[in-house]
Amino acid sequence: MAQGKVPVRILADTTAGLPPEFLQAHPMEVVPQVILFGEESLLEEVEISYPEFVRRLKSSPVLPKTAAPPPGEYVKAFGRELERAKCLMVVAPSVDVSGTVRSALTAMEGSFPKADIRMLDTRTVGGNLATMVQLAVGWADQGMGPEDILARLKAMIPRSRTYFLVATLEYLRRGGRIGGASALVGSALQIKPILQILDGHVEVLQKVRTENRAIERLKELVERDCPRSAEGHLCVMHAADREGAEALASDLCRRMGLTSVPIYTLGAAITTHAGPGTLGVGFFTAV
Repeated sequence: MAQGKVPVRILADTTAGLPPEFLQAHPMEVVPQVILFGEESLLEEVEISYPEFVRRLKSSPVLPKTAAPPPGEYVKAFGRELERAKCLMVVAPSVDVSGTVRSALTAMEGSFPKADIRMLDTRTVGGNLATMVQLAVGWADQGMGPEDILARLKAMIPRSRTYFLVATLEYLRRGGRIGGASALVGSALQIKPILQILDGHVEVLQKVRTENRAIERLKELVERDCPRSAEGHLCVMHAADREGAEALASDLCRRMGLTSVPIYTLGAAITTHAGPGTLGVGFFTAV
């Protein structure tokens, strides 16, 4: 290996919703998801910002579609990072909700078959993915090797919990993320479903009657299962509802005895399917 290379560098993608301040402090490759408005193809956070995406989403008569980053984006990212690292690690969203892992594997096998590139399907997305990426970057910066980083991340996967609720079922119904009949019945009965990421895919956890009750239920789930320490890595996530996220985070801080709870913005690709107004919580249960 060339002299001066670090042991490992971490790569992420925009489904993690990494905070800008983190990326300023830890410059890294964040490969963009693709947003499709009709025939127009846009790279998330490169060719369209989140505020512009939300504006277009709300005004568009046709729901935009999403696509995983094309392999070419990973080829470019891998090429840049292999100049400075002996090993690369892609900390990726669940293969059940995104084609990101497949795209990265295509790039790896086609262009860098002999490179030391590790792939991790975290079985999650959003805030918990952001937590895992940030921890991995921190461990790598400390000089930890890829085997240890991978082992630590894999140990977190079965402890990951993500619960969220949507402002309207319409985006999920139109995007095909839950059964159409279920979504229509829920809308007719004014039911607010609490959804979860279970083993990498979206499932309905519970249906409640009002938004206030649904938010209260999110808090109950956190109080019941999240460690009351930094080791729980509790976070709040939202899609175009910063005010609601701040209120939820503030209340969770009070209930859990924490000084702060990070708030992550769900990216354009996730917002396409969940819709503006989505609120969620993520954390990791005790070992």
